[in-house]
Amino acid sequence: MLGYAGAILHVNLSAGRWYTEPLREDFAKSYIGGYGFGIALLFKHCPSNVDPLNPDNPLILAVGPLAGTMTPAGGGGHVFVSKSPQTFGVGLARALGHFGAELKRAGYDVVIFKGRSDRPVYVWINDDSIQILNAEHLWGKSPAETEDAIREELGDYRIRVASIGIAGEKLARIAAIISDKTRVAARTGMGAVIGSKNLKAIAVRGTNDVSVLDLEGFKEFVKTLHEKMRGPAFEKYRTMRTANEILKCNMLQALPTRNYNDVYFDAVEDLNKGLKRFAVKVNSCNSCPIGCEHIYAVPHGPCKGAEARIEYASLWALGPNCGVHRLDAVTEAVRLCNYYGIDAVSTGVTVAFAMECYEKSILNKEDLGGVDAKFGSHEALIALIHKIGRREGIGEILSEGVKIAAQKIGKDSEKLALHIKGVEITGYDLRTLKTTALGCAVSFRGDHTTHGCQTLELAGKLSRIKYEAGRAKIVKDMEDQYALMDSLILCKFYGEAYSGYDDFAKLYSLVTGLEITSDEMRLTAERIVNLTRLFNIREGLGRRDDMLPWKVMNVPIPGKGPSHIASISQQELNMMLEDYYLAREWNEEGVPKLEKLKELGLEEFANIVDAKFVRA
Repeated sequence: MLGYAGAILHVNLSAGRWYTEPLREDFAKSYIGGYGFGIALLFKHCPSNVDPLNPDNPLILAVGPLAGTMTPAGGGGHVFVSKSPQTFGVGLARALGHFGAELKRAGYDVVIFKGRSDRPVYVWINDDSIQILNAEHLWGKSPAETEDAIREELGDYRIRVASIGIAGEKLARIAAIISDKTRVAARTGMGAVIGSKNLKAIAVRGTNDVSVLDLEGFKEFVKTLHEKMRGPAFEKYRTMRTANEILKCNMLQALPTRNYNDVYFDAVEDLNKGLKRFAVKVNSCNSCPIGCEHIYAVPHGPCKGAEARIEYASLWALGPNCGVHRLDAVTEAVRLCNYYGIDAVSTGVTVAFAMECYEKSILNKEDLGGVDAKFGSHEALIALIHKIGRREGIGEILSEGVKIAAQKIGKDSEKLALHIKGVEITGYDLRTLKTTALGCAVSFRGDHTTHGCQTLELAGKLSRIKYEAGRAKIVKDMEDQYALMDSLILCKFYGEAYSGYDDFAKLYSLVTGLEITSDEMRLTAERIVNLTRLFNIREGLGRRDDMLPWKVMNVPIPGKGPSHIASISQQELNMMLEDYYLAREWNEEGVPKLEKLKELGLEEFANIVDAKFVRA
């Protein structure tokens, strides 16, 4: 079994001990890697109903079978999986870059962290040498500072580091884990989980080769993928990357603005001009032929010297969503999110929530520590990020994310909190993208990255404003494909370079030597999605959680544009959910039927749901 390193590393932080177990071939083929490994092992190692910040909640770091190979846009990614402190179900945060390749070269497919150290530590993985080292001198440092300090301390600049900032140390539920200084495993609060273990960082250095079975066949396939990725279909990633999507969403009036108070940002051109002026360099992930990570730097003004990687999601969240049109301020805001180690999207949605609470007199200037938090104020944006990152003043509440913050603030502020299952929404107005809305409602982490249906709607391949029966099959199929890509850990920006499951199966077989058909690969993807649903059912989540934010359901879009008065009623959402559950072969409560579990080889998990829910 090639491609895989062949080992799972267990690290017990309470005891200060570690051990390895071999990666079984049947397990590898059943769950592929990355996300699949993570959910399967979470089920095995996470006790039912454990608090996400309890030491017994495991943090699982996993890579895919392609890590460390020259697979274009697929050789360096990694995922963190745990019970989420935001959803209280499955949490998953993914990052590309170089860290995953280094872990594979060190000899591991998975690392499982359990327990809690009695002092701050970092784990140093140097091939088969594992050390748990004192990190008290690193406590309070940013991820970038931590990375530099560990490399200097260990005397090797080639070491890859994934770490948390101050927010993760203080258990902010929107905290992230950052590697390569700009690669953020951002969603579902994994930074809080690693912080709850007193684990500041994971440092990795690997010197082993990663072998593939059919080297010549693999090289030929990689060459074909390279040619496709360098073609015109992917030109946008070589130029402005995803940031230019803000113009398209704005033109279609599908851009959530000022906390869902509008779908069009009249100052979007100011941001676009800044993107052209402030771009300074382009970085690439491990084995990527494109180089789509664009870095922006502010050359002058009050934010002079700010430098950050900006993508569509962070640009939207910290820009139009807060009414801010200055790219220098957005760049500084992203830099601060990375400094404190917080999810930029969740942070932007949380700041926008606070701004609307302020404008509606739910919060006052005193509540906000003197911040005049009006929409459009870049000063307020920066000030609130500092408070959130440090958990100071109102930041103590806001760092919990909008769902819990609204519960603590009260005064009907829950209606202004834009989240799904506790995770802040992403930058596509769900009132104008009905198929995307369904995909987000049923997503285990409530955003577009588990299905990608917005790509079809924004391209005009599906009607955006009207939902039609049968669309759920599209959501289901795209969810399955995305789950597989997160298990192989392939960059979704280049998904169109693959001819579906045939190519995925071919690539997997060329690398590992494990023969698998496209139908088996499709079934594996469905198995991963269903197992995720079963975990959430075990933890108490169900149909009632497949819900959309209050504003999406109750506040029609203002104005007279193409999206005028669009919204989603409860009746319409119910119809969409029933369509989806039918496509998934789940019952009316969104629970997989026993026949489906048997088909997927998951019948051992049937006992976690009530018998009346698993009957056909």
